[in-house]
Amino acid sequence: MGMPSGMQLLVIVLIVLILFGGKKIPELAKGLGSSIKNFKKAVKEDEEEVATASKIEDNEKKADSKVSETKKV
Repeated sequence: MGMPSGMQLLVIVLIVLILFGGKKIPELAKGLGSSIKNFKKAVKEDEEEVATASKIEDNEKKADSKVSETKKV
């Protein structure tokens, strides 16, 4: 199931116009754009948090290995 063809898009646009009217569409588009922006921001923050946690974990492992080497001596 790929992208809709030109005729299918036209039918979808007409249905949206009938359901919501011409005045509501800009408000809906603005709300949708804002939602997408917030979602992308949240995903980016989560990725940064995971990367930071991974770096902290790596640093802790390095510190533990250095402590182990020191104790062996």
